[in-house]
Amino acid sequence: MHVTAPALTHTFHQKGQLEEEKAIRDTLRRMNLLKALVQTSSMTLLARVFGFLRDVVVAHAFGAGTVTDAFFVAFRIPNLLRRLFAEGAFSQAFVPLLASIRTREGEEAAHRLADHVATTLTLALLVTTLLGVVFAPQVVWLTAPGFHDDPEKFHTTVGLLRITFPYILFISLVSLSAGILNTWNLFWVPAITPVLLNLSFIFFALVMAPRFTHPIEALAWGAFAGGILQLLFQVPFLRRIHMLPRWRWNFREPGVNRVLKLMGPAVVGVSVGQISQLLSTLFSSFLPTGSISWLFYADRLMEFPTALLGAALGTILLPSLVRHHAAGEEEHYSALLDWGLRLTLMLTLPAALALALAGVPLATTLFLRGAFHATDVLMVRNALLAYSIGLTGLVGIKILAPGFYARQNIRTPVKIAIFVLACTQGMNLLFIGPLHHAGLALATSLGACFNALLLFRGLRRQNLFHPQPGWGLFIWKLMVALAVMGGLLWGLGGHDQEWFQATETARIFRLVMLLGGAATAYFSVLFLLGFRPGDFSRKGRL
Repeated sequence: MHVTAPALTHTFHQKGQLEEEKAIRDTLRRMNLLKALVQTSSMTLLARVFGFLRDVVVAHAFGAGTVTDAFFVAFRIPNLLRRLFAEGAFSQAFVPLLASIRTREGEEAAHRLADHVATTLTLALLVTTLLGVVFAPQVVWLTAPGFHDDPEKFHTTVGLLRITFPYILFISLVSLSAGILNTWNLFWVPAITPVLLNLSFIFFALVMAPRFTHPIEALAWGAFAGGILQLLFQVPFLRRIHMLPRWRWNFREPGVNRVLKLMGPAVVGVSVGQISQLLSTLFSSFLPTGSISWLFYADRLMEFPTALLGAALGTILLPSLVRHHAAGEEEHYSALLDWGLRLTLMLTLPAALALALAGVPLATTLFLRGAFHATDVLMVRNALLAYSIGLTGLVGIKILAPGFYARQNIRTPVKIAIFVLACTQGMNLLFIGPLHHAGLALATSLGACFNALLLFRGLRRQNLFHPQPGWGLFIWKLMVALAVMGGLLWGLGGHDQEWFQATETARIFRLVMLLGGAATAYFSVLFLLGFRPGDFSRKGRL
């Protein structure tokens, strides 16, 4: 067949126009995701600010001792179940399926799935809560066996657990609502919801605690009330998108069965960090009094960047990855993972460096008052240094694991999780002797890094992720900026005694200047090296 020159020119022109339109759509997707990330991170930042205010209030009122150890164990158990089942396995099974059904079958089918899943989940949670309250002594004995040698601490923990255990019922339904809202791109609502829990803790610690015979019980009731408040807050937004779940009971509903089948292996796949924390609690219950509290406060500091970066980024990535996979857009799927990984490294590496080098400034400014002493600050600093090693790994897991779950591939993360869990517990036994509580933090960090590396290798081996051009130059820029930032933190951080002896106002001012100066130096160096924030909205420009 003879093709004229004008026809060829027209064909090439059409092809070029299609490629240009494709590039524009890709740019808009990235910009929308970046906007969603900024919005979600801003709400998460607000929630974390109130979380730190909560920790400051609790540290001032109760310090780090027997009653706080008891409360942290009592609250950690339902919190563990929440992360393990509600936000972990359940979300990874439910959100991809809900997004896929909405894309392929429409919103009415998605609403029907949400109805059946919500009904089944509520019934299961009611039974779980009842069993948890009845068998609270056995639960404490299994999770903190070291408490059994101290009858007062043991019985205090049991009493607190019976108050806090219903939190798993409320917060799991909050997680169900969050999955629906995130699928409808209302990311900011679930992100700001934890503010209500923190406000509840602050109110009960400051106002209600003096009214209790045992003031520590006020914190347990704060958790109970906070769970209810968070659930009620999300109801109007579910109504607005016409997705408020209705009572529908059909255990044989295909969607429910699919969620349950995915949840089984997903429980293992996403629970490595939570099971490791539970086992760390078991190990730390044999350590000196205060060890659990030191780990808790260090973990709280770690959770700030983890939630601000990892949780926010993972939340917005999962529905987008599901849509790309459902539409057969594998190139966009890989590019989205690349985008997430670069953001992860750019933001977590300086955060980890700051946590490692500014542990004493952070702990003294936030916690050194009332019943919290200088010795507690140093113990928190040791744990924080160990935790900081794993920050990039912890956030990386939240970026890489959705790469598998979006395709409903549970087996690969499960195999990795089981292997890493075994390695982490081996490191716990190895490090707890010489490093005590900091050894448990170090084992958790190294396990997280190992998990992220294995997930990355799995994506590469399955040909799901293809790195975009420019990674070598990108890493070089980061290393230069980190070196400058680290030198500034080391030089201006000062001696520990300076922070212990400074007034509270002076500590706050100096900490703001130290961290603000370090962040300014880091991003200024990146800017001088040619980095621009807008590069995260344009394909292949990092």
